[in-house]
Amino acid sequence: MSIIRHMAEIYWFCSDEQFQPEELVEHAVLAEKVGFDGIMISEHFHPWVDDRGSSGFAYSILGAIAAKTSQIKLMTMVTAPLYRFHPGVVAQAAATIDRLSNGRFSLGVGTGENINEGPLGFLLPPYKERSARLKESREIIHRLMSGESLDFNGKYYITRAAKLYSPPIHQIPIFLAAGGPQSATTAGKDYDGIIISVKNIQDAEKLLEASSLANVKKEFKTIANLWSIYAQNENEAWMAIQPLRGLRAPSRSDATSPLQLQNEADQMPRKDILSSYRQLKNSKDYISAYSPLITKLKADIVGIQTTSNDQLATISMIGKEVLPKLRKL
Repeated sequence: MSIIRHMAEIYWFCSDEQFQPEELVEHAVLAEKVGFDGIMISEHFHPWVDDRGSSGFAYSILGAIAAKTSQIKLMTMVTAPLYRFHPGVVAQAAATIDRLSNGRFSLGVGTGENINEGPLGFLLPPYKERSARLKESREIIHRLMSGESLDFNGKYYITRAAKLYSPPIHQIPIFLAAGGPQSATTAGKDYDGIIISVKNIQDAEKLLEASSLANVKKEFKTIANLWSIYAQNENEAWMAIQPLRGLRAPSRSDATSPLQLQNEADQMPRKDILSSYRQLKNSKDYISAYSPLITKLKADIVGIQTTSNDQLATISMIGKEVLPKLRKL
């Protein structure tokens, strides 16, 4: 009797709000060299703080990464085809990256955040409308990437004989980021996979159960990410988390200004911010933190979403000491 082994792919997370575009290209090139299967990149207009943030255009960065790598897979984590981008433009961007990377691209989407839409004058509505917009967006993107000349008359979007004249060279999977049971169910019903930011295994399992109950596709992937900090002590961890500290500010959902989030975060106790991240000191800690995503969640793609004071050295350490152990699980 043959034994079927679960083999997860391991992706490195490129934080667009934390590092400048040229740095992210360097990180991705090294990630391929040390053995990562893919890279994920966040897609934002504004960062989380004013003093240490960055905000390069993720699709341009992906193009540069595609040109400087040959095997590593690429994915957005995530983009919102709702306001800043018409879904037809997202389809065009995805198809272009797919061609430049010779078929290595996957599209991760979500329902957006005000830090990205508000600065450009868009009013971010409640989740119900954003979800409805995303439903129309997914249909437009899928149909355009399938080669249609598309006339679409939706409640939120319109196209007139829209067509991709530089179509993708493979069928691009579309994954949905889910933070609750409703979006998890939508992922299972309408998408090629679900993206989960894992805070604890129990909550993640509930989301996977919701997506599984709705899933009707044979090929459905689970993408599980975990935020961590590579540091030897609290002071090192605090230095490493500086570009991301606004993520934990009270007005994160409503703010448009990174300076506002920064000021709020700087009024918070340091431990309140650091407690939201797993602090890891060595390769054994990484294996302990990320192995449950493989062994318990059975994730098809595991995202190592980590920050440190020397990102290149961290990528090298994980490639040498962590990836081989995770693959032996």
